[in-house]
Amino acid sequence: MSFTTVQPVDAVPATIAGLLATYRDGRLTPAQVIAGLWARWQATPMAQDPAWITRASEAFLQAQLDALQGQSPASLPLYGVPFAVKDNIDVAGLPTTAACPAFAHEPAESAEVVRRLMAAGAIVVGKTNLDQFATGLVGQRSPYGAPASTFSEAHVSGGSSSGSAVVVARGEVPFALGTDTAGSGRVPAGFNNLVGLKPTPGLVPTHGVLPACKSLDCVSVFTLTASDAARVLHVVQGPMAGQPVFNTFTPQLPRLPHPLRVGVPVSPEFFGDADYAAAFEQAKAQWAMLKEPDGSPWPVSLVPVDMQPFTAVARLLYEGPWVAERYAAIASFIEQQADAMNPVVRGIIDGAHRHDAVSAFKGLYRLRELAALAQPVWGQIDVLMVPTAPTMPSTASVQADPVGRNAQLGTYTNFVNLLGLSALALPAGFTAGSLPFGITLIGPGGADAALLDLGACWQAASACIAGAGGEGLAKGPDNVCALGHGLPAATDSELSLPTGCPIASEPVMALAVVGAHLSGMPLHGQLVERQARLLAATQTAPRYRLHALPGTVPPKPGLARVPDDAPPEEGHAIELEVYALPLSSIGSFLALIPPPLGLGSVELADGTWVKGFICEPCGLSGAQDISHFGGWRAYMAHVKAQSAAADADRRAA
Repeated sequence: MSFTTVQPVDAVPATIAGLLATYRDGRLTPAQVIAGLWARWQATPMAQDPAWITRASEAFLQAQLDALQGQSPASLPLYGVPFAVKDNIDVAGLPTTAACPAFAHEPAESAEVVRRLMAAGAIVVGKTNLDQFATGLVGQRSPYGAPASTFSEAHVSGGSSSGSAVVVARGEVPFALGTDTAGSGRVPAGFNNLVGLKPTPGLVPTHGVLPACKSLDCVSVFTLTASDAARVLHVVQGPMAGQPVFNTFTPQLPRLPHPLRVGVPVSPEFFGDADYAAAFEQAKAQWAMLKEPDGSPWPVSLVPVDMQPFTAVARLLYEGPWVAERYAAIASFIEQQADAMNPVVRGIIDGAHRHDAVSAFKGLYRLRELAALAQPVWGQIDVLMVPTAPTMPSTASVQADPVGRNAQLGTYTNFVNLLGLSALALPAGFTAGSLPFGITLIGPGGADAALLDLGACWQAASACIAGAGGEGLAKGPDNVCALGHGLPAATDSELSLPTGCPIASEPVMALAVVGAHLSGMPLHGQLVERQARLLAATQTAPRYRLHALPGTVPPKPGLARVPDDAPPEEGHAIELEVYALPLSSIGSFLALIPPPLGLGSVELADGTWVKGFICEPCGLSGAQDISHFGGWRAYMAHVKAQSAAADADRRAA
C-alpha cells in the first residue's frame, strides 16, 4: 500500500528517541510519518523553500518503506527514521549538485555514511541546500536560494550546511547530515538552536562526499539532542575498508573527569556584538547547574585559556595553502566552467593559484609548530568551551561584505579540524534580541563519546533545549523557552544517552574474520552480541593460504601468510569480512578465541592492514590446504555438497 493513501497524523515526535518509542508501542508507523512529511511538502512547493534542493519522489520514498517490511526497531537501530542529506554527499537515485546546477550528476552509489544509515533502517527524504561547493559559513552562496535562520528572516542560517540545519530545526526530520571543514556543521547549528556533532577527523568515512578539503573534511550531524547525535554516530562511525584515512587519533575515555575543568577564552572576540558577549557570560554561569546522569552535582571549574595558538591555526585554513585542496576537488570543473560558479566561491577557490609546493610544505611546518604550542592546553583543561560563532550577522550585512563577515564566523571553528580535534555544538539560550546563541565543546581527537556524554548532561540542565519556535524541545518552568514559545516537553529518555549502543559513540577497531565468524556461520553471533558492524566484504592480499583445521568444533579455518620471498603463485586472495568491533568488547572477544588461533595483522586486497584471525604455524600440522576454494564459505559449501552426495549414495544402496 502506498504511503500516500495513509492518513497522516498531527503529532510526530521531533527526536529519534521519541519516534522509535512510538514505533515500538505501535502508536505510529513509518508510512504515517512519511505521509505527514509528504502532506507538508504538498502544502509548500519546493520553489518556495530554499532549504531543499531535491525532495525525494513518491517512488523513491515508497521503495525505502517497502524495504522495511518485516523489520522493527528491535532489528534496525534507526528503523523508519527520516533524514536529510547535504547535497555534496552522494545518494544513489538522487542528483548531487553541490549547489551548482552545471555540476549536477546522478551518482552510481551512495556515500558510505548514507549506505550505513539506510542499512540501519533510516529513510533518505531529500537533498538540502548549501553554500556552493561547501565554501562558506553564511548559507548565502547558492543559486537555489538562501535559507534564513529559523528564528529570524533577517539573519543568515549559517553555512555551508544551511539546508540541513533548517529542516531539522523546523521539525521536518529528526536528523540531517552536513559536512564540516571550517565550521559548516557547527555554525548552522548555533544559528538554528541545534546540536551539531563534528566528529574527530577520520572517525566517519567520507567516501562519496564531494570534498572541500579532502584531508580535513568531516561528515557532521544535526539533531535536537546529544542523545540522538550519539545514535547516528554509532551507526556511521568506523573505517571503510579499502579507503584511505587521512587522520589518525587515539581514542579517549568515554567520560570526562569529576570534577571537570572547562577552558574558556581569556579574551573572547565578539566583533562588537554585545548581545553575544552577554550570552556567552550566561552560558559560563550555566555550568553551575551541571549534574551527573544520576542527578548528583558535577563540580566544574572554569579555566582561562590563551587562544592565540588556536587563532593562528584558524588563519592558516584560508590564508595558507589548504585552499588549494578546494581547487583540487573540482579542478576539471573550474577550469572548464568557472563562469557557472558563484563569483564569491570562485574567487575564494581561485586563491589556490597563490600557492605552490613550497608554500604547501611551509604551511604544514607552521601548522606543526602551532600544534605544539596548543597541545599543552590539554594538560590544564578537560574540555574547551567557545562560542559557536562570535556574532550572528544579518543577511544585509553579509551581502555588503560577503568575505569579511564570513571570515568572522570561523573565529572559533577554523582551527578544529586542522588540529584533529573533536567538537560538539550545543544550544545555549537566546540573546536579549531573541536570537539563538550556541556554544561548542571541543576535545582532543577521539573524545567524541565524552563530548556527547557531557552534552547530554548540559542539555538536561538547560532550560531551552533545541529547535525552532513551536517545533523544538524545551525543558523548564511551564515548558516555555527564552523566546516565550510553548514547546513540547523533552522526556528524560529523549535527553539521556541511548543504552542500545556502547557508551554512545565508543571507538571501534576494524576486525577481519575468515571462517566461523562470517555472516551466516555458527560463531557470527559472537560479533552480533558485541554490536559489531559490517564494514566490507573483501579479500586478503594474494599472499595467504587457508587451511581446514582438524578436530575443531564448530569447524574452523587457519589463515597463514606465505613468506614475502615466496613465489607469487604460492599465495592466494582469501575472502573475508571486515567488522567494526567496539573497543570495550575486544577483551571478551579475545577470551573466546581457542588455540591455535589468535588475532594478528592481515593485509587486505587494497594493501591496507587490519587486525584479524591468524593461525600459529603449529596448528597447521595435518591441516588440509583449502586455499584453492578462495574462502571458507566456498569450502563449507563443498563439504555440504559432498555430505549430501554421500547421503544420497547411502540411501540408494
